[in-house]
Amino acid sequence: MSGKHCGDHGKGCGGHGKGCGDDCSWWERWRLYRRVLWFIVGFIILILLIILIIWLVLRPSKPRFYLQNEVVLQFNYTGPPSNLLSTVVQVTIASRNPNDRIGIYYDRANVYAAYRNQQITLATALPPFYQGHNDVVIWSPYLFGPNVPVAPSLCDTLTQDQSSGFLLIHVKIDGLIRWKVGSWTSDHYHLFVSCPAFLTLKNGRPGSGVQQLSACSVEV
Repeated sequence: MSGKHCGDHGKGCGGHGKGCGDDCSWWERWRLYRRVLWFIVGFIILILLIILIIWLVLRPSKPRFYLQNEVVLQFNYTGPPSNLLSTVVQVTIASRNPNDRIGIYYDRANVYAAYRNQQITLATALPPFYQGHNDVVIWSPYLFGPNVPVAPSLCDTLTQDQSSGFLLIHVKIDGLIRWKVGSWTSDHYHLFVSCPAFLTLKNGRPGSGVQQLSACSVEV
């Protein structure tokens, strides 16, 4: 009798010409591993494609913030040698969610005032809330900064700005937000908002009004 190859048609394992005496199981395992690998790659590509389509359809946009008003109730700088600044400010900030299909959870939002990158008031915590599609929310928190030591490098600049009657400060928001699409909610994202504003002073004291310089910058 003549010898037979695997498959009885003269074909060996995978067409490589190996006979029945050879172990063909390695080739079957390789074919199985290759199919599993292609399945995993295809599944990952499908998931990424779905995420891309959802992103293109929803087109999520960052929330927009506007500093509507700022009333300075106290602004007292002692100057050298103590260099202490006491500030009481009430700010009115509006936030708008520009998304048509995405809601925003504000799980944490702390508001404070800063002068040339130095924080001059304590952080005031806003209550957590949910902002629906195209909703507008307005806050009017008080910011308190009792006897805050001013950095020595800022003393001369603060004295000059106070004498000139104009002071540039920034109202900032530091928080955590989550996106909501249908029943799905994302992980936390860091929110940082900075709103520049002019403070008008008269004889070194708070003046009658505060003028916003530009729209607030938002980073998520």
